[in-house]
Amino acid sequence: MNTNYLDKKTAIVTGASSGIGAATARALAAQGVNVVAAALDEKALAALVGELRGLGFEASSFVTDVTDAEQTRALAQFAKDTYGSVDILVNNAGLMLFSNWVDLVTQDWNAMIDVNIKGYLNTIAAALPFMLEQKSGQILNMDSVAGHQVGPGAGVYSATKFFVQAMTESMRKELGVHHGIRVNTVSPGVINTGWADKVTDPAGRKAAQALNEIAIAPEDISRAVIYALNQPANVTVNDLIISPTRQDW
Repeated sequence: MNTNYLDKKTAIVTGASSGIGAATARALAAQGVNVVAAALDEKALAALVGELRGLGFEASSFVTDVTDAEQTRALAQFAKDTYGSVDILVNNAGLMLFSNWVDLVTQDWNAMIDVNIKGYLNTIAAALPFMLEQKSGQILNMDSVAGHQVGPGAGVYSATKFFVQAMTESMRKELGVHHGIRVNTVSPGVINTGWADKVTDPAGRKAAQALNEIAIAPEDISRAVIYALNQPANVTVNDLIISPTRQDW
């Protein structure tokens, strides 16, 4: 029988109202984790928490804009006050907006930098003090295959995910080596999370919808998250790339 290293731990999951975040919250709860589900969509969070509690799991919601450092601090404090610790942070809230450089969609560029980079940094700054105090913790930064290779329509998105790769590697070498706080990434390929319909640029949306035809499910990623996190304290799974069998990049 596999040992469950996650039972009774407390995890903050950002972007938990849908997609990979919601699937991850469900998967963690099923492992006996106290889940603090964070996102902007209050109604969706309430539905998720209601579902998890209905199954006998422990879960709470906290409406959070990860681009606001004050709100992420309040989120981490809420987790500590409610469950007594902050053991796991799953940085998942993200935006993937495709566009061509020549279209100069600067609003999308800035939105991705705010959520995908600053949002991750804000939640890390909020959760890390508790982990340092506990002398233990795990931070999983959701990355992407776009953090390993670059395509023409996803330059800024890829850049944010390369940032996540670099910052995670640096954190692993400092926080892991010197403080026993494990930091890692999971890099999904094309996942059906409804993101294709959110792309505002018409050409970008068409490309996104074409990609979605081979997409795999958020639950496929949540299983990888559990594998990455459910390891003994002396083991770190550095990066897992999970993509559809028919994805050729």
